[in-house]
Formats: sequence, structure tokens, C-alpha cells
Amino acid sequence: MSYIPKVLIVDDEPRMCNSLKTLLNDHGYEAKTAYSGKEAIERLAEDSFDLALVDIVMPDMSGHEIMDHINSEYPATLVIVMTGHATLESAVKSLRRWAYDYLRKPFDFEQLLRRVKNALDQNILKKQHELLNGKLELTERQYRFLVNASPDIIYTLNPEGEFTFVNGAIESLLGYKGSELVGKHYTSIVFEDDIDKAKNHFNERRTGRRATHGLELRLKPKYNGNQPRSFEARHLAIELKSMGIYDRAVGQKDKEFYGTYGVARDITDRERLKAQLLQAQKMEAIGTLAGGIAHDFNNLLMGIEGRTSLMALDIDSDHPHAKHLKAIEDMVKKGATLTRQLLGFARRGKYEVKPTDLNDLVEKCSEMFGRTKKEIRIYKKYQEEIWMVEADQSQIEQVLLNLYVNAWQAMPDGGNLYIKTENVTLDETDIKPFRAGPGNYVKLSVTDTGVGMDEETQRRIFDPFFTTKEMHRGQDWDLLLFTALSRIMAA
Repeated sequence: MSYIPKVLIVDDEPRMCNSLKTLLNDHGYEAKTAYSGKEAIERLAEDSFDLALVDIVMPDMSGHEIMDHINSEYPATLVIVMTGHATLESAVKSLRRWAYDYLRKPFDFEQLLRRVKNALDQNILKKQHELLNGKLELTERQYRFLVNASPDIIYTLNPEGEFTFVNGAIESLLGYKGSELVGKHYTSIVFEDDIDKAKNHFNERRTGRRATHGLELRLKPKYNGNQPRSFEARHLAIELKSMGIYDRAVGQKDKEFYGTYGVARDITDRERLKAQLLQAQKMEAIGTLAGGIAHDFNNLLMGIEGRTSLMALDIDSDHPHAKHLKAIEDMVKKGATLTRQLLGFARRGKYEVKPTDLNDLVEKCSEMFGRTKKEIRIYKKYQEEIWMVEADQSQIEQVLLNLYVNAWQAMPDGGNLYIKTENVTLDETDIKPFRAGPGNYVKLSVTDTGVGMDEETQRRIFDPFFTTKEMHRGQDWDLLLFTALSRIMAA
């Protein structure tokens, strides 16, 4: 059913009101009448009107006062003024009160109908315009919400490569506020080594399939002074997708380039997972190699031990070669220990895991090390009523001794070694950096006052066979073995 416009007729002459009501009703309008200002205000409160025909001269209040009330309470209602006392002053007062039209009595009914139709058509256009604007504002708010809620950095550039818009993700990922970057060139956030790579891609002009897809770049985080904020790394790895913005559709000639639209996705976690996968594959390959070497080496040791035992059967304990045979057997045992470690690293060996008091184990290793390295002062802090742990004692002893030796080598002029044990309970958040489940653990901390490690060394300390020692001083196996031990025993 189509909408029927409503018209209120306000005039103190009943015959005029009724004539106009009949005329308007016959032409498809819904007309109501009011014979006074008070009655007009009541009608307006009872119903919603699209148009009011108001006489200027009324018995209780003037038509201008009625218009003031309409403008204040019902601004969507248009007003056409009707008066038999038309003056310039009256017309000016009416127009200042936003009267849509001004009619002088007597007027032709056809003239009135044209004016009413024009006013209502104008009102319909106004409402449609307001409706479209409302829909446009709603759509804009929705898209702005979606853009700002996106975890990806969404931006636009002008033709000179300067930011005209950046969404809120830039603050959580790089520390900048979007308003800080507006007006700045895109190279202000691109990592220096990648600026040449980003050229003609971050500020892409192409569209469609030729536009940039999947380009990996690094962006610079914001720094406060010379220090990065706590969440920042040296750079943020992103995958870029961008395209040019034009005033006409793709394929049309004489297009004007307006700028670039782009999306930068954080791929830090993906890159980290790729690095972890590569490291796992590397460790698996080295483990396979170590297992094969250990197996063959074990066979050689068994041959040496067997022949040494046969030789020992034929000589007495006071024979000059007896001590040398005993030394060979000791060396074979050390070789067998190394073989077990290699097999354990390759996950082919079997550890003797049993309940262990870590305080007792640490105390024994510390006393043994302290007797040989007098220049190192050892400070121990043990957890009372420490929990028992499932561990291979010999492997833990070796790891501890290797850590102690590393600490000694980092303190050539002497220093302090701090050892601490404590009971800890880890929840789901605590275990994220580790390959372990939530629960009760015993934490062992070893700290020294040595020279420390630079950033490059810290990144590689768990790499197989990595060492900072000179060639003749051996390899750093302790952290590698400790990592393998902890993962196997946790499993």
C-alpha cells in the first residue's frame, strides 16, 4: 500500500478549513483541520504531518507562533502560509521561519494544489536524501569498523607515496598511531635494507593480476629515543598486497592515478615456525648421522675392549704392560659414555630415568668442581623440601659440570657462580615457550659473573656443534645435550 501524505489545515474560518479538507482528500491526501492555535498544537501532538497550511491571523495565537512551535518540535513538517492580510513584513517573518511558500487569500484551488504537490514532493526528496545519507553513514561506519578491527595493516597512499590513511593495527604491530603517519612517506616505516625492494610495490600503481601479491618485506617499529619498546623487535616481517587506485575502471583510457591501497600482514609467527621446522629437520638429520656414527664407533670399542681383555688374561697385575691395558679399558669406558650420549641425542639411546633429589645432585657436582677451581666462589641456595624429579643422574651431572666449566672459562680472573633450586608450578601461559605440559616442576638456575654473550651468540647457542672456543678447546655440547635430554625426559 502506497504512502498517503498527511496535511494539517489551520484556519479560524470553518468553511475555509472544510473546503480545503474536501479538496485535498479528493486529490489523494489525508487532511485534518484545526480552528485555533491550541487545537493545532493538539493535532500535531496526536499525529505526524508532512505539511501544514497555516493562516497568519488566529484568535488565540498568531500563525508565526504556530510556526515557531512546529520548527521547534516537528522540524520535518513543512509549512505553507495562507493569509488575507499579506504584507512585506508578514512575508519576511514567514520566510525567516522557514516557510516553504506564502499564499495570499483568495487563491485559486489549482494554484494551492500545485503548491501542496511541490512542497510534498520536496519533502519526499528530502526524506529520501536523509535516508540515503543515513545508509551511507551506516555503511561507512561498518566498513571503518571492519578496517580498524582487522589484524592486518591497511593503508592508502597519495600519488607521491605519502600516507593518507592507516588503520589501528599499525599501533599494535609497530607502535605508531595512524595519525602520526598521515602525510609521511611510506619509506619512513620500511626497514632500510628493504627500501629498494619495496619501491614500486609499497606504492603500487598496477591493478588486477599485475599488482603486487605476496611480497615479503620488513617494517621498522617505533622507537622511544634510542630504546625500543618492550614488545618491539628490530623489524616486523610482513607480506604485502597492494594495487593502484584510479578514477576509472581498469581498461579505460586516460585514467587518473589517485594513489595506492595496500594490506600488510604480519608473518612473524609464520617465519618463526618455518625457522623451527628448519631447525627440527636439521636436528633430525644430525641425530640420524650421530646415531649411525655412535653405532659404528660402539662396535669398534667392543673390539678394542675384547682384545684388551684377552691380553689381560695372559699377564699378571705386576706386569709392565698391565697399567697400560687398564688405561686402555678406562679410555674404552669413556668412549662408551660418549657413544651413549650420541645415541641419546639421536633419540636412540635409553636413559636411566629415576626419582632424583636435585639438591643432592647439585651439591655433589658443586663440591667436586669447587675443589678443582679455587678461584671460583660458589653460592648455593636450595629449595627446602624440594620435589623429587624424574631424571638421568649421570646426564644431569654432565650438563652441570659442563655449565660450570663454561662459567669458569668466561671468568678467567675468577668470579662468582650462583646456583639456585626452587619448586615451581607452571600453567598454560607459562609453558608456551617450552615443550612441556602444565604442572609441578623443579627449576634449576645457574648464573655467573662472566663476560656474557653477544646477540649473535645468543641466537646460536642451541645450534648443533656451534662454539665460540678455539678449535683445540673442543665443542659446546652442554646446551645441546641439555635440550635433547629435557625433551626426551619430558616425553
